[in-house]
Amino acid sequence: MRRVAIIGAAMTKFGELWERGFRDLVVEAGIKALENANVHGADLQAGYIGTMASGRLVGQEHIGALIADYMGLNPLPITRVEGACASGALALRQGYMDVASGMHDIVVVGGVEKMTDLDIAQVSDILGGAGDQEWELFLGATFPGLYALMARRHMYEYGTTEEMLAAAAVKNHKHGAKNKFAQYQKEISMEEVLNSKRIADPLKVFDCSPITDGAAAVVLAPLDIAKKYTEKPVEIVTTAQASDTIALHNRKTLTGLRATQVAAKKAFERAQLKPSDIQVAEVHDCFTIAEIMAIEDLGFFPKGQGGPATLEGKTGFGGDVVVNTSGGLKSCGHPVGATGVKQAVEITWQLRGEATGRQVKDAEIGLTHNVGGSGATAVVNIYRKGW
Repeated sequence: MRRVAIIGAAMTKFGELWERGFRDLVVEAGIKALENANVHGADLQAGYIGTMASGRLVGQEHIGALIADYMGLNPLPITRVEGACASGALALRQGYMDVASGMHDIVVVGGVEKMTDLDIAQVSDILGGAGDQEWELFLGATFPGLYALMARRHMYEYGTTEEMLAAAAVKNHKHGAKNKFAQYQKEISMEEVLNSKRIADPLKVFDCSPITDGAAAVVLAPLDIAKKYTEKPVEIVTTAQASDTIALHNRKTLTGLRATQVAAKKAFERAQLKPSDIQVAEVHDCFTIAEIMAIEDLGFFPKGQGGPATLEGKTGFGGDVVVNTSGGLKSCGHPVGATGVKQAVEITWQLRGEATGRQVKDAEIGLTHNVGGSGATAVVNIYRKGW
């Protein structure tokens, strides 16, 4: 298999973008990524797009054809990929395998979601389909409720506290305040998190990621020709995916995601790296407990130590590994189909030294971690400087 690099990366502003439509967002991100890669339409050979629920959120299916049409890419093959909140990372994985296999040389990968055209109740119902519709959603379980169960069990087994959960939100808003693309560019205090409205005990408003519109895109090429397009290609060293039961009640534990653990183990083995080699990571913090479990499941900290590590500042700048420099899902926003690609954009900027205002010094190796639903799908990608 060929080595694969990101040669262009871009994203739209994330937020409640009332004036922007679904196709406007994906076209903006795609065109900016192609321009950043110095790629012309004639060079492009294929594309993949991650989106979770465009049919229910905006009434539009057949997304691959829509994007090929509105980006002027006909007759290129553009394929939609869906895996709940991991749709973006799965699209990137498909693009990676396409280029690595030699099927195509230049591939664009995007992720998009337009979520704010409906009210919160409708969006919550749609997102609930990422869990077990029959045994969870139909019986009244929401995603805040499912992650609250995980949080409570983590607290019971490891002594994790609400202050530890809040520390993840405070850190991510601190990072997001320095990201011009973030939905929330404002720092928050520990007191604000702890005193915010309870959604599903112990999770409060500031423990939860928001409903967001946005899109992101990257352009891929074989590493051996990447320098034709950019002086700073970022190699995708490897990608790994794993699955678990879709319903919580069938899992062996609620204090970690087995799919993340398996995908991470595969990724580190293939890359011949260790968790301690990672300098910067974008992890799936749909809820603060999700970030704490992620940094444990990825091997950055022992099980049960993710909360104390976060509270002690070990996941911020100057810590052991800098987590969610973009602001994560919590502050940058979570347009579900776009998140996995946005993570790759952020790591690309970090390894290129282009993350203005939030740059990790001398960053050379990065990681992204994207989860579908409550953990039934997990994708872990590892990146390094390609020059």
